[in-house]
Amino acid sequence: MALLKGKGAMTGVNLIAKVYKNGRTKDGKTQYADVQVDSRDNRGPEQTNLHLRSERYTDGEGKTRYQNGAPYSVSQVDEIARAAGPNTEPIVDKDGNEVGTLYGFKGNVMPASRGTGLVVNTKSVQASEFKVDATTLDNQFVSMREARTTQAAARENQAAAVQEAEQVAQVDEPAVG
Repeated sequence: MALLKGKGAMTGVNLIAKVYKNGRTKDGKTQYADVQVDSRDNRGPEQTNLHLRSERYTDGEGKTRYQNGAPYSVSQVDEIARAAGPNTEPIVDKDGNEVGTLYGFKGNVMPASRGTGLVVNTKSVQASEFKVDATTLDNQFVSMREARTTQAAARENQAAAVQEAEQVAQVDEPAVG
């Protein structure tokens, strides 16, 4: 889940929203949307998980899965769509069928009042600084993978430095006599 810390970190964030056609509840009042920090936003590159919400669960086959969708009212999703304007891209399945829409927009985020993670304050949404296209989702995955690799390398370097410092400390001091 995205970590936005510090003064102003949750305001004016460039975001993308994956909204699937089948993500609406049966009563038609709620739409689930996977909102993510746009990897091109200055808060994105160091994030190992760009999703505003990410809950781990175990499916019926015992596999670990993640639920990244957060519930928004249909009117809130409409606000996101209006803010994005033409800055959209169809989401297609492996057969090329359109299954949803990717929206690029900007807004303020806040902690979710129910559940975990962050949600968009849809009263603050506006046009994004970045254009979404067919490569946007792939770039999101690449950015998260690179951040994980960078953080793993930094941990390894830190561990090596600690080990080296311990070895230097173990060198016998010459006796003064």
